[in-house]
Amino acid sequence: MAGEPLFCRASLGSHPAGYGGGDLGRLREREFPRLRGITYLDHAGATLFPDSLLKAFTDDLRNNVYGNPHSQNISSKLTYDTIEHVRYRILQHFCTTSEDYTVIFTSGCTAALKLVAEAFPWIPEGTKQPSSRFCYLTDSHTSVVGMRGLAASMNVLSVPVKVKELLSEKNWLPAEEQNCTTPHLFSYPAQSNFSGTKYPLSWIQDIKSGKLYPVKIPGKWFVLLDAASYVSSSPLDLGVHQADFIPISFYKIFGFPTGLGALLVNNRIAPLLRKTYFGGGTAAAYLAGADFYFPKKSMAERFEDGTVSFLDIIALKHGFDVLEKLTGGMEKIKQHTFALAHYTYNVLSTLKYANGAPVVRIYSDTDFSNPDVQGPIINFNVLDENGEVIGFSQVEKMASLHNIHVRTGCFCNTGACQMHLGISDEDIQRNLQAGHVCGDDIDLIDGRPTGSVRISFGYMSSFEDAQTFLKFIVATRLSKSDTEIPFQSSVTKLTTEPVPDDRTYFKNADELPSRTHISDRELGNNSSVTMKTVDWQPSESESESIRATISETAVPTYRRDGNPITVTNIYLYPIKSCSAFEVTEWPVGNQGLLYDRNWMVVNQNGVCLTQKQEPRLCLVNPSIDLKQKIMVIQAEGMDTISVSLEENTGKEAVICESKVCSHRVKTYDCGEKTAGWFSMFLGRPCRLIRQSPDRKNSVQHKNTKGPTCATSISLSLVNEAQYLLINVASILQLKEHISARLEDPLEIEELIQRFRANIVISAPESFEEEEWAEISIGALRFQVVGPCSRCQIICIDQQSGERNKEVLQSLSAARGRKMQFNANNSGSPVVDLQQCYELGLAVKVARGIALAACPSGLQTLVCT
Repeated sequence: MAGEPLFCRASLGSHPAGYGGGDLGRLREREFPRLRGITYLDHAGATLFPDSLLKAFTDDLRNNVYGNPHSQNISSKLTYDTIEHVRYRILQHFCTTSEDYTVIFTSGCTAALKLVAEAFPWIPEGTKQPSSRFCYLTDSHTSVVGMRGLAASMNVLSVPVKVKELLSEKNWLPAEEQNCTTPHLFSYPAQSNFSGTKYPLSWIQDIKSGKLYPVKIPGKWFVLLDAASYVSSSPLDLGVHQADFIPISFYKIFGFPTGLGALLVNNRIAPLLRKTYFGGGTAAAYLAGADFYFPKKSMAERFEDGTVSFLDIIALKHGFDVLEKLTGGMEKIKQHTFALAHYTYNVLSTLKYANGAPVVRIYSDTDFSNPDVQGPIINFNVLDENGEVIGFSQVEKMASLHNIHVRTGCFCNTGACQMHLGISDEDIQRNLQAGHVCGDDIDLIDGRPTGSVRISFGYMSSFEDAQTFLKFIVATRLSKSDTEIPFQSSVTKLTTEPVPDDRTYFKNADELPSRTHISDRELGNNSSVTMKTVDWQPSESESESIRATISETAVPTYRRDGNPITVTNIYLYPIKSCSAFEVTEWPVGNQGLLYDRNWMVVNQNGVCLTQKQEPRLCLVNPSIDLKQKIMVIQAEGMDTISVSLEENTGKEAVICESKVCSHRVKTYDCGEKTAGWFSMFLGRPCRLIRQSPDRKNSVQHKNTKGPTCATSISLSLVNEAQYLLINVASILQLKEHISARLEDPLEIEELIQRFRANIVISAPESFEEEEWAEISIGALRFQVVGPCSRCQIICIDQQSGERNKEVLQSLSAARGRKMQFNANNSGSPVVDLQQCYELGLAVKVARGIALAACPSGLQTLVCT
């Protein structure tokens, strides 16, 4: 077909049809309207619930009275009977019955694994019998590996096993040891949550029958099949594959409820399990004054301590009903999700730069040709033209600008991460010393990746989701001439050769290209003056106004001329993430500019809202009137309101705790009037809160360049430091790079506003501020804390609230790669860990300089 995208031709056939011949688009519109404009690709992390599931569940709760199932009244009996029906539905879903398996409800898959480790009939070392072993495949979730801690507490050895280490030798066991009954446990995932590889279910019987051996040791093997990832998109027949323990989490299947899982236990091992603790509902009889306890007969009741989450269990019934109605069953889900993964893999693996280098490195053990051996998960890292890995953190943040939700890191599977990325045990320990921990965004250390990017499909995923993701990769990685490759029929640069996973890495990044020198130009006060300036004069008790001229101690020795460095603009942001308030001079306190980021807007759950979630916050204009001691808040179409600057420390203040970029701060609520104002303007429930005066946020900075003023600095509701400084000359140079890439070039004033600096300076040379250690402005001394990180907010037009993701991409291209960590610098990273939150390709993306004020008490910062 003429004009047909090459993407379509890359798949084996047409894109997946709707379930049962229906229209998937209509299903999504009806059941998942919240997905409009969003490409959700983290179904392996948590799939999404359909609207009809919630409706059926809430209708059930409204129409029935469910009591505690440990009682005998009518409502309790209804609950008990419903729970037993749900147990039956679970067993039916997995093609088995209560004759073979028992369903034990837990808080999740992790709790189910912990239960196995606690109850398994281990035989410890040092007894007359041969001791037990706990073996697990190295490609296992953290929660499986963590079982070895409980095994060790019982003096049982644990042995990690790689696939190639599984033994298939016959008759190796001496005849006198063939009847040994020592119980051993082997755990492996039905599907790797890292790569989507499906390990053979036939291993279950092979291990139990003695055809395969994790280790050479006499005894009886039991098998734990970690099915949490597998059952989210594939059918599991326990009538055929009879593992002894199967832990699952239901939100992986239905999206709701969360915090509920189950352990399916083969009834043949049930009598062997041991339990020491007994909670409510588990005892048939016990004595409080003597050591007597007799458990209930039912195995489920013996192991479900306390009252189960019965309302969530009732929700499962509706989950099964709705899933079957919408999709027709797990086999159809398996085929649908695999088709999307197969198609995406085929296209992704063929993308190449103009020089022939692959755009991504895919971590997989299969070629995505068979849904029986590969699940709907694709794990990869993005590469640059030289074959070097681009950090997963910046890929994730760039994806978020396109409203694409992916997962990054090691996915709680260090074993698979090490295997696929070539990370040694020593590397893991060195990375820890360099400051990297599981779940953070430190993605490169010594130029090598600490994790990767994962996308995964669910039953409501569409062909358009896959295309949106692929277009994002093309748009952000290939040049304008190359971006036509996937969409034009007459292309020659795009080859179809598979990308080999050679697992090699380029340790030394090329140096950043030298910067083009910007000639001296008349800068003057060319910044935007769109906000009101305060008509304020310092009182006699305060120091007299100090003209802001940076002293010679702040000027680098390599400066080529004697032109002065001056402060051109001063901005403060009274409400975090709201519009700037420009002043010509302003008091400086021990937390930065007085009243800078003292307030913030939170949602109904007390979580801080920023422009990342609510871009319209930039349209809220706060200003400070020091004479009247009020903050005036204005926005178009809204009445003007004011908030007192006097700190409310009385008993009537509603004190709450909030978090700002992982730092916990104490705040108090500013009342119903302001809450109503912000709720009306933003169209969602929210409130205005202020930092409490009796508890300040403080942070320690490790990469301070000059003599340290203090071991820690006191912060307001800022992310990282008290001040942000940018240089107009640096912004001008960046503007030249950006103008060449954007259809509508940005004005210098607009760029300055996007970086939300407190202090704007005019220095002769661009980026010379990156070499400074200290800055003096009159009598004020500042310590350079380090590079200030940039985030998605620079993509938001501060005058309209509209996003433009091209800005960040252009800045990234202009300023090079992200600064990396160095694990060999006496165990300390080159970049302060407090400043690690990066976005785009570089830490040098017009980042500004973070400053900490040394003097205590109020002084004055003044524009020249």
